[in-house]
Amino acid sequence: MKWEGNRESDNVEDRRSDGDGGGGFGGGRSIGLGTIAIALAASYFFGISPTTILSLLSGGPGGQQQSQQASGPNRTARAEDPQTKFVRTVLADTEDVWTQIFRVNGKTYAPPTLVLFSGATPTACGTGQTASGPFYCPGDRKVYIDLSFYQLMQQRFHVSGEFAQAYVIAHEVGHHVQNMMGIMDKVNSAERQMSKAQKNAMSVRLELQADCLAGVWAFHANQARSILEQGDVESALNAATAIGDDALQKQEQGYVVPDSFTHGTSAQRVRWFKQGVSSGEVKSCNTFEVKTL
Repeated sequence: MKWEGNRESDNVEDRRSDGDGGGGFGGGRSIGLGTIAIALAASYFFGISPTTILSLLSGGPGGQQQSQQASGPNRTARAEDPQTKFVRTVLADTEDVWTQIFRVNGKTYAPPTLVLFSGATPTACGTGQTASGPFYCPGDRKVYIDLSFYQLMQQRFHVSGEFAQAYVIAHEVGHHVQNMMGIMDKVNSAERQMSKAQKNAMSVRLELQADCLAGVWAFHANQARSILEQGDVESALNAATAIGDDALQKQEQGYVVPDSFTHGTSAQRVRWFKQGVSSGEVKSCNTFEVKTL
């Protein structure tokens, strides 16, 4: 992926010197690319039940920290290590792409803040923890990531490449786009009348749309700045494949339970990312009106 020398975003809050914030994870709904992946990894490395972790991440006991905790000073001092510069550059690229797309449609794009943290950090959705993987909190409109997730992608899931890492950020920014478009509010309203299985199915559609929106970003970023190199799209597809619900469940328990899927199968995630990256059109990402995902 060609990114060196491109603009870096200032919408980055570096909390990595804060240490472990402690606490559970709740107080709101956070949307994360790697929630199940990290839960399985925690099970593998630390012997913690994935079910226990997922219960906490989905709003289980212990999560009452609210937005006032997350409203501390904005730490904008630049870290100059290559990985931090990389995520700043990717975030800037998403800002440029979505600002233009919103402008063309007569709207104004307000970019999210990307928060870098280690261990745990307060958010408007409760205490965010490394175990949640990268996630978006609609309550404060921030994307949270512990950069150690990238090491896990390579070591645990054998996924590498800078574009695969950029896809992770673009997916979470896709959730911010959904939030700005009012899609999250509609989903949350609809889910109040749904069973657990129906809520899971709705979550799958939300996640797959974010995958497609990540593809839309890649299409426009490549047209504007020629960021893609040979093998880049394949690396993103490998990431989508590795963290499909079916692949993760097979790895963990040897069988799949489709009603429990929250992010989509490997094939579905690949399909919708490819849909976005080939069309470059937001309207092609309407996962809520298709019968077959």
